Amino acid sequence: MAAVAHRTRGPATPVAPAPSFAPAIAAATVFMASGAVLVLEILAVRLLAPYVGLTMETTTSIIGAALAGIALGAAFGGWLADHTDPRRLVVGLLIVGGLLSLLTVPVVRWLGPGARDGGQLSALGITLLSLVPSAAVLSAVSPTMARLQLRDLRASGTVVGRLSAWATAGALVGTFGTGFVLVPLLPVSTAVLAIGVVLVLAGLLLGGYTRALGRAGAAGAIAATIAFALLAATRDSPCDAESTYHCARVEVDAARPTGRALVLDDLHNSYVDLADPTHLEYPYTKWIAQAIDATAGAPRRPRDVVFVGGGGFTLPRWLTATRPGSHAHVLEVDQKLVDLDRRRLGLQTSPALRVTVGDARTTLRTEPDASADVVVGDAFGGLSVPWHLTTREWIEDVRRVLRPGGVYALNVIDFGPHGLLRAETATLLGLFADVQLVAVPGEDGLPGDGNAVLLASDRPLPGNGGTDAGGAFTYPRADVVAYARGGEQLRDDYAPADQLLTPPPSS
Repeated sequence: MAAVAHRTRGPATPVAPAPSFAPAIAAATVFMASGAVLVLEILAVRLLAPYVGLTMETTTSIIGAALAGIALGAAFGGWLADHTDPRRLVVGLLIVGGLLSLLTVPVVRWLGPGARDGGQLSALGITLLSLVPSAAVLSAVSPTMARLQLRDLRASGTVVGRLSAWATAGALVGTFGTGFVLVPLLPVSTAVLAIGVVLVLAGLLLGGYTRALGRAGAAGAIAATIAFALLAATRDSPCDAESTYHCARVEVDAARPTGRALVLDDLHNSYVDLADPTHLEYPYTKWIAQAIDATAGAPRRPRDVVFVGGGGFTLPRWLTATRPGSHAHVLEVDQKLVDLDRRRLGLQTSPALRVTVGDARTTLRTEPDASADVVVGDAFGGLSVPWHLTTREWIEDVRRVLRPGGVYALNVIDFGPHGLLRAETATLLGLFADVQLVAVPGEDGLPGDGNAVLLASDRPLPGNGGTDAGGAFTYPRADVVAYARGGEQLRDDYAPADQLLTPPPSS
């Protein structure tokens, strides 16, 4: 019998590790990639707001999408780095991440109009499609670079820790740089375009430095960058002005040549007649104007009014036009909106109409005690609410500013089951002697959907049970108490305003 030959299998020949990058290049690469993820995450808030609103759910969707992308990138990036050439991989990740970033604006602008009527699921879907791919690709850079840097297991903790620190530093710079520099300085679409181009250029430079990218690959990356950049540039922005808070645009009223409508994000906010500051188009502005007139006593008697939220400055201009000698002080958070009002809506400030730019929660504190006859709250939207302007603590500051007998007039936009309106009504009832509610009644006789104006004072208000402009009814305090039953008073430590708010139904 012939002997069977056996070969003893020795240890597998180790694969030679790829040459490493210099520590400074590795640190700079993970710094840039991680910073870009946070920049895109914050800019996505502004990109999506015109279509789905700036709500807690929208912000939550964006944060969740970014974290999902980071997790996917960390897991699959590490796996790919162990199974491919990590030098080529990191170059490809930077280039592909940049190209996906360039596609963010076209994707949002393409899908955004269809998401307007789709509710929170649409907001989540468009967020996932626009943000997860770029976040995942860019988040794969860190584990890939760690794979390149690891040469001695005894120093693995030092290497991984150092790269993690640089990645975190990039995320911090991306976060603060976006909020304090990019958004105030550049339109959101331009900032996204710049991030994508910078990432692609970084990948090309790194590919040339390591010779991991051939001429054909570099040419293809450049051609794709130009094509995607042109695609992003040709997708029209829905905004006349973009800011940290709003996508704002002005529409001309075809039926009224001097009429202008201000649209913030996706909702009509204000209406201004350039030739007639006394014209009030929207019913709720007429209700507030009637409340100011009813509490003023003598006709044309000057009033001192603080307006929380400027919008198109419709009511402040009405006040100074109809009651000479009045003083309107507007607290507006958005300087770019004020600038747009000056350019497109004819806003002219003066000692009679002053503007203070800043968050009203802090700027109201500078108002003297008992200095205003009326405080008008008009900062709420139909898709989102600044929750810190709904609470008992905020309203206590409003009371401080009001003179005895002064009125707090608050515009609330809510739809059935009116959770926010009921909660805000209950909060006012806990602080004022008299509270009335002006709204168009529904079929059941209770306040209907849309705008409602709450009037609150430490003294009895006139007009109980009266009918107002646009078919609205003024519900007296007894009816308001019954309506608010079950509504919980809002406080700084519990004010789920976005969750209580029911947005307008899909058209």
